[in-house]
Amino acid sequence: MLYHIFDYLDQAFDIPGAGVFRYISFRAGMAALFSLIITITFGKGIISWIRKQQIGETVRELGLQGQMEKRGTPTMGGLMIIAAIIVPTLLFANIFNVYILLLLGTTVWLGGIGFLDDYIKVFRKNKEGLAGRFKIVGQVVIGIVVGATLYFHEDVVIREFNTAVSIEEGVVATPSFQDVKSLKTTIPFLKNNELNYNVVFGFLGDFFTPILYIALVIFIVTAVSNGANITDGIDGLAAGTSAIIGLTIAIYAYISGNAIFSQYLNVMFIPNSGELVIFCAAFVGACVGFLWYNAYPAQVFMGDTGSLMIGGVIAVLSLTLRKELLLPLLCGIFLIELLSVIFQVSYFKYTKRKYGEGRRIFLMSPLHHHYQKKNIPEPKITVRFWILGILFAIMALATLKLR
Repeated sequence: MLYHIFDYLDQAFDIPGAGVFRYISFRAGMAALFSLIITITFGKGIISWIRKQQIGETVRELGLQGQMEKRGTPTMGGLMIIAAIIVPTLLFANIFNVYILLLLGTTVWLGGIGFLDDYIKVFRKNKEGLAGRFKIVGQVVIGIVVGATLYFHEDVVIREFNTAVSIEEGVVATPSFQDVKSLKTTIPFLKNNELNYNVVFGFLGDFFTPILYIALVIFIVTAVSNGANITDGIDGLAAGTSAIIGLTIAIYAYISGNAIFSQYLNVMFIPNSGELVIFCAAFVGACVGFLWYNAYPAQVFMGDTGSLMIGGVIAVLSLTLRKELLLPLLCGIFLIELLSVIFQVSYFKYTKRKYGEGRRIFLMSPLHHHYQKKNIPEPKITVRFWILGILFAIMALATLKLR
């Protein structure tokens, strides 16, 4: 809103200083600042309100050190993160941008599904929460919306330059270009690092290509959303890891929306994607601000309200920036946690069927519980996972210089 107001004031009345809102860096900084202010300043009041509503964590006895001490800790703290993302984005981003609208819709939709799950757990005293099939349906619905928008919307294009962007004597030479509808995406670690889904799916014809693309989007959104949900198991782990991922994606968004940087670093230029930097800044600020209260020992948990939303947002950000094939690196922690559960369950079922007795790979899954079972202090596990997350982020950014 402020973006549009100040843009009007600058153009209509030429008010000094109003033009600063045109700069993505300024608006991103303000979005991050406001996000931090919302979570830190209003966080205590929100936690108190949640506590008064008796929205406390129901803890299952898993034999983990310090686990039962968390009983009664307020949950649904994801509401803080959602507010701290939406408000700064509405204030500082161009809210008519198709990518911003997609991200806001994803935030509200998946946050609502997570809220419903937490509500059933807390108020209905049902530890299972929302049935898994309903969560999947909700994730599929937003996947269809995102996939259909990215495939069909006329503003979702990439820019192909016929001549290189150049700078001579401080003047940027405007190259010839054309904006085209394309299903191109980025393949990391390859010199010619573009893959066109139209080529992959094209042999099936024009009817099946969008169906398969949308199915791919559904899979990515569902997988990353559930990966984040599984990672949210100990204090500060999901929020800190997500902040690292969000910052990495923000760098890619800034480069993807800048003609000079994108060509120099061999990154696909996506018109209007620079606005995503503002959303990413709000996202990172919300996660960091939430850590103020979620760091060990946690005063509040994000619950599924936050974790399902965070994973879905990261997936959609990657898809809009054509970086979804980087997700195994960007979300390396989420992937490891998710695979630890898949392998544990699969191996247990296999050995039970073959030997009549179920065996386990890990002491407990997800993986962070395995280390808890080994009596490693919770803060140490969290920080070590953060370090791994930073290493994954560095590897993802290292692909920028590959030509």
